[in-house]
Amino acid sequence: MTRPTVHIVGAGPAGLMAAERLAAAGLAVVAHEAMPSPSRKLLMAGRGGLNLSHAEPMPAFLGRYGEAGPVVGPWLARFSPTDLVGWAEGLGQPTFVGSSGRIFPRAMKASPLLRAWLARLAGTGVELRTRSRWVGFDDGGLVFETADGRRTERPDAVVLALGGASWPRLGSDGAWRPWLEARGVVVSPFQPSNVGFDVAWSAIFAERFAGQPLKPVALSHGAAAVRGEAMVTGYGIEGGAVYALSAGLRDAIARDGAATLTVDLRPDLSIEALAGRLTRPRGKDSVTNWLRKTAGLSPVGVGLLREIPGDLPTGAEKLARRIKAVRLTLTGVQDLDRAISSAGGVALDQIDEGLMLKALPGVFVAGEMLDWEAPTGGYLLQASMASGAMAAAGVVDWLARRPPVRR
Repeated sequence: MTRPTVHIVGAGPAGLMAAERLAAAGLAVVAHEAMPSPSRKLLMAGRGGLNLSHAEPMPAFLGRYGEAGPVVGPWLARFSPTDLVGWAEGLGQPTFVGSSGRIFPRAMKASPLLRAWLARLAGTGVELRTRSRWVGFDDGGLVFETADGRRTERPDAVVLALGGASWPRLGSDGAWRPWLEARGVVVSPFQPSNVGFDVAWSAIFAERFAGQPLKPVALSHGAAAVRGEAMVTGYGIEGGAVYALSAGLRDAIARDGAATLTVDLRPDLSIEALAGRLTRPRGKDSVTNWLRKTAGLSPVGVGLLREIPGDLPTGAEKLARRIKAVRLTLTGVQDLDRAISSAGGVALDQIDEGLMLKALPGVFVAGEMLDWEAPTGGYLLQASMASGAMAAAGVVDWLARRPPVRR
């Protein structure tokens, strides 16, 4: 009896995880990748240290996904951070938990893990076809452009894992959107996520401090607050702490034309403790040196204080309050091609609990094609891989409940 065949479209983390699970279930699996090699975005993410997941408790972990948390929860129940650690170690890639709670492979790179993963997949019979670009549907099949021309495939089930629309040069360009919309699938517009924001710096500040970090700082917008690092850029501000607030900031700019980001330059000190330090006489020190010695501010921190209109407050308590709450006006959002990830994609009400499209039985969706977002810190990769595991389980269940149907 011929085994059912499942085609995976997109060989990023979500697609490869679906392929692994489906091959383990005894199905014939073909993975298509439009680029010359798979998982280019994963390799890019791993250049500075591959952040696999996070060790924080699950209630807080789920909170990172905002309104999508109830949908993402079952994915993480199927493939949790603990499962991901065991999976990586099974590939010969031991992990460790950093001081921030982030989980990394000891090698700190994506390439050794990806090589081991691809070798495992090949060993289980997964066929990887690179330079095989999906270009839409045709007569119930999937049409691919390859080096040998166009070909139509009609597998028993399909997992679409083509990514969102960020970093298009690495393969995630969102070109699939009209093909699904033509089949009645609702796709939310793409928006940049985990992205930098525009600030109208003075020319002097931008020239002197672009490329310098603000650390440690606490950033807040509305009721949301996070501690971490930010980076001053020529156009404005970016960095992990900024990315954690990017969804709310982006939405505020879309709604109001601007957003206020509040920066606490000394989050480890109370206003009272900081004011006490600022009572020390300045003597012959410059303002910058005095603030460095008394308040522990870096030159870029002092420069940021001076970007606020008006003179610095003279009273210790008022100056302490300024240092603890520097208000920056964000005037714009960087484009999708500069974003780490994207929001938008297939609306979550378009899929069933197994991630199958309600409008297209036998077609499943995983990863950043779906309309969810999360900050950096391991949350993106964890949920992407978990969604691949969830889609694979959905495929197995769907095939078991009905005879294979050729598309």
